[in-house]
Amino acid sequence: MSYEDKIKELGITLPEAKAPVGNYVAAKTLGKILFISGQISINENGQLIKGKIGKDLDTEAGYNAAKRCALSIIAQVKKACGNDLSKVKSCIKLTGFVNSTEEFTEQPKVINGASDLIASIFGESGMHTRAAVSTNSLPLGVSVEVDAIFELE
Repeated sequence: MSYEDKIKELGITLPEAKAPVGNYVAAKTLGKILFISGQISINENGQLIKGKIGKDLDTEAGYNAAKRCALSIIAQVKKACGNDLSKVKSCIKLTGFVNSTEEFTEQPKVINGASDLIASIFGESGMHTRAAVSTNSLPLGVSVEVDAIFELE
């Protein structure tokens, strides 16, 4: 089954691949390696998912915010591959940043939202290395940001 077919089977609608808002690019290819800039948590209505995990949002809400980041990552990958996800060989790494309280310790459970979505679409090719990092603040007050590295065919 193709990745596009898997996306349809899962009932997923990818968001629009947003242009960067600063002096950087959303995606950059080096040989067969594709780097995707950090994608912030934005809901299906285009609104920022804001707040501190452990205070304003719980782990489940953080998980869903990370999942939204992964949807934006896939949209950026698709755009970078000329709308052809079959060019993806594997997901190499995700780095997830969680805007959380000092006491919050479930960052890995939050970033599982991104990891689970990538694995559900790309299967074995979606298995990746990962970091889940706590931070005291993220751009625009969002809850989660995730960047990615992929290998292309």
